[in-house]
Amino acid sequence: MDAARYVGKWLAEQEIRLVYGGGRVGLMGAVADSALACGGHVTGVIPKSLLEREIAHTGLSELHVVDNMHQRKNVMAELSSGFIALPGGAGTAEEIFEQWTWAQLGIHDKPCAFLNVNHFYDPLRVMVQQMVSEGFMKQAYADMLLFSENLQDIIVYFKTYVPPVSKWTTQNGNHHA
Repeated sequence: MDAARYVGKWLAEQEIRLVYGGGRVGLMGAVADSALACGGHVTGVIPKSLLEREIAHTGLSELHVVDNMHQRKNVMAELSSGFIALPGGAGTAEEIFEQWTWAQLGIHDKPCAFLNVNHFYDPLRVMVQQMVSEGFMKQAYADMLLFSENLQDIIVYFKTYVPPVSKWTTQNGNHHA
């Protein structure tokens, strides 16, 4: 929880807007609370089903209510300039992997990173390299991900990020839909 509070405070101090799932619980709720307490701008995007369960954070700078989880992820992607995953479970993995996949496909050109608190994501980093070594992925797509214990390194990476050519670009530069 300390890492989550630090992330929120740091984002607010850097005047970096937080876009997240809009909940008041868990690590992301702690990130949001910390950012808000430090004067940060926090935008939440929550599906109606979770709003109805009273999980929504009511003190946000902005709260977008959408119909379903697919819309939630689309709106979050549109509002974000990059994606950082803190330690988490299946939902965290699914969301960051979808954004990474979209970047590979050229749907967006935004960076993805893992805040590797206490080496939580070390096994995932090994798995990604296994995907490369087994021929399931080019190294350039593995290199799209940053694993770092340092939030400052992640922000520098985001500011200097240059995406590789999308996975489905033809030789004449056209993108496949």
